[in-house]
Amino acid sequence: MSVQILHGDIAYSESPQALSIHENAYMAVEDGAVRGIWPQVPETYAALPVTDYGRGLIIPAFSDLHIHASQFLQRGVGMDCLLFDWLERYTFPQESNFRDPAYAEAVYGALVRELLRHGTFHASLFTTIHYDASDYLFWALEKYGMRAFVGKVNMDRNSPDFLRESTEESLRETERFVRNHAGNGRVQPILTPRFAPTCSEGLMKGLGEIAARYGCGIQTHLCESREEVTTALELYSSCGCDAEIYARAGLLDHGPSIFAHVIFPSPRDKELMHQAGSVAVHCPDATINITAGIMPAARLAEEGLSIALGTDVGGGHGMGIYRQAARAVQASKVKEFYEPENRCLTFPEAFYLATAGGGRCFGPVGTFKEGSRFDALVIQGVEDPGFPMAPAERLERFCYIGDDRNITARYIDGAKLNLFDGK
Repeated sequence: MSVQILHGDIAYSESPQALSIHENAYMAVEDGAVRGIWPQVPETYAALPVTDYGRGLIIPAFSDLHIHASQFLQRGVGMDCLLFDWLERYTFPQESNFRDPAYAEAVYGALVRELLRHGTFHASLFTTIHYDASDYLFWALEKYGMRAFVGKVNMDRNSPDFLRESTEESLRETERFVRNHAGNGRVQPILTPRFAPTCSEGLMKGLGEIAARYGCGIQTHLCESREEVTTALELYSSCGCDAEIYARAGLLDHGPSIFAHVIFPSPRDKELMHQAGSVAVHCPDATINITAGIMPAARLAEEGLSIALGTDVGGGHGMGIYRQAARAVQASKVKEFYEPENRCLTFPEAFYLATAGGGRCFGPVGTFKEGSRFDALVIQGVEDPGFPMAPAERLERFCYIGDDRNITARYIDGAKLNLFDGK
């Protein structure tokens, strides 16, 4: 049995509304799992050495539930465009480059290192329609012990010729991807119809059959913009709402269902999501950048939906999910100002979404409750000299003005990660 004792100021989400703060405390980690937090080292562990981080803030690692891995090079470009213009001018041409495996290795290798650098150890990622590129990303994430979902994108209509698959090809390559990657590893395949306008009814039906055969979940975009909702329901005229398109295909029945944005959901959308236990992923930077709107996150949570955060790189321009926690609070204030029926989020709520809220999709992570896997970060250097701050204040400041340089130690499953020696 491997046991380590860490000392520092420990913070995690006790609940969606409350932070659990343990100042000047000790944590025991046994075989990669949290065993307890105490003000002094218990007698049981008294003979063990202590890894002392002083006033360093020990927090759970972050979870990012919506990333377009292929758009990593696009972040911060074309941010004055609306969604469909941005896709046509920037995204689709960029994604076509992933037909070249060497290009994919260079981009995806850089992406994975940046996720680790910014403390994101759990993620759900879109790739492109290209099998070999998607395969590389899967194994790059697995190499570092990250927990992730990876999906080969499906598109058989309303997309450029150079990114459009036939229905048969899309289903064949998707099933190959799922069959070859399903198992007991920390990285799992997930079905990824880009969104309803780019997928025919035949493709959706076939994906539902793959979901049933392999017990596979789904990630896609839902109610992202008014134009997207209108287009989807014109193409699927027998469906009454966006979520019903996926429900009718059997895509909500066999694994996690992760829906990005959910800005304009109807009551029926919310009902279907609630029944399926779906996760609505709030991506504040991205939806502001492409002027789609702002998710009513607090109201959806109060209505019983599960909410998490995503960077939506490259619609979002930054890799740090901690910054999305801050942005979620800011965006909710704007939404409340113009729509008073939508209250603003508190910082503890936003931090919960960035850690435990998203972490629930990957197992016992995102918290330091007993039995949780020790996927963790140590945060230092956010105080001004001579002006000490309480742990909760340091945590909030890190999310607003900190960056990867403030993350001075990283742990995955209790093992310390060193980004600079490739381990």
